[in-house]
Amino acid sequence: MIDPSRLPRLVVTTEEIDPVDDLLLLTEPDAPLAWMRRDHGIVGASAPVVELQLQGSGASPARFADLWRRLAATAIIRDDVRLPGTGLVGFGALAFDPQHSSAGSALIVPSYVFGRHDGRSWVTRISRADATTTTPVPAANGGLTTPTPYGPLWSATLGPGRQGPAGYQASVAQGIAAIAAGDYDKVVLARDVAGTIPRGADLRRLVRALAHDYPDTWTFAVDGLVGASPETLITVREGRATARVLAGTTPRGADATEDAAASAALMQSEKDLSEHRFAVQSVLDTLAPHTRDLHADDSPFALELPNLWHLATDVAGTIRDDASALDLVAVLHPTAAVAGTPTDAAIRAIRDLEPFDRGRYAGPVGWVDGNGDGEWAIALRCAQIGSEGGETRPVTAYAGAGIVAGSVPETELLETRVKLRPVIDALA
Repeated sequence: MIDPSRLPRLVVTTEEIDPVDDLLLLTEPDAPLAWMRRDHGIVGASAPVVELQLQGSGASPARFADLWRRLAATAIIRDDVRLPGTGLVGFGALAFDPQHSSAGSALIVPSYVFGRHDGRSWVTRISRADATTTTPVPAANGGLTTPTPYGPLWSATLGPGRQGPAGYQASVAQGIAAIAAGDYDKVVLARDVAGTIPRGADLRRLVRALAHDYPDTWTFAVDGLVGASPETLITVREGRATARVLAGTTPRGADATEDAAASAALMQSEKDLSEHRFAVQSVLDTLAPHTRDLHADDSPFALELPNLWHLATDVAGTIRDDASALDLVAVLHPTAAVAGTPTDAAIRAIRDLEPFDRGRYAGPVGWVDGNGDGEWAIALRCAQIGSEGGETRPVTAYAGAGIVAGSVPETELLETRVKLRPVIDALA
């Protein structure tokens, strides 16, 4: 890990390579770094050149934005490819509530980044300018890292965590009562399930299973946090900022007729539409000071995923200051979609009603480059895998639901079960 007060000067070189079919074979089996969506993605390999691990109030997204700006300002970068994910890249997983979490936040710059975009592949080599030697890259793919075959198949079973079904329904009921009393308009309450995985398990298998089953999500692996999120927190590319807001959920139907009815009911549900309006307005209000031509769709659309429907709205604007992706993460997080509204009251309610530390669940996860561009999602449909233990490693998965006036505890519990399915199925 690096002392934040003594950031190194980095030397970065990106060049095109022969096509890479499976990026996951080039990242570390027990500690993968990955960000993927369909046939696009980047992965990190070899030991980190920079690893920032911060906790408490010093782990805010704004702090990471400042540190990244300082690190990038002194870097010597040669990028012959110039595609999203080339040049200097850092992978990040940040705590949902850093002031009240023991999990901490991480921003990692690996020695090598391999990427694929629009049929082109590349490698980025990153080292410290003061390094006396540079670790050679083993031969393959024209002088690149030899792919590491997947390890043996493994599985895990998750059971009740610190917030079981009965406790979750009780917390939801308390949240509904507080909303009726006028304490806040919306609060997002989560529950957890926990288990263990074998020591030495190839975590790339979990990443691959999620990427295969949920190809339209952001599949990620950063510092033991593995998941497949459908919700873009912010994407910054060449002066444009885009986001996709999700709020309002219903399970898929058992057949085509039931599925169409489920989608139509969601689109007409005043409870879900109200929850969605809170979330969209929160993003618009937050991005407005940093953008011009900011706009959102007039009404949400039904986003289809393999196991559920979401109400979704796309937001886009042109950045009018020098805000980086991490700067916008800092002002957006936590959104109403994963915390509630008003934000401060919702965060206090989460601390009171959830009997566990969310850690990085529902926090920002993604990557940022040397220009400040990047892609960040909200860490949903995910599990945090710990490093402690003997023959096993602990794993905890989370899912939440937005509680508003009209919510029903039993229905919200069902929603969390549906949202937990991607990770539970992939682990099994």
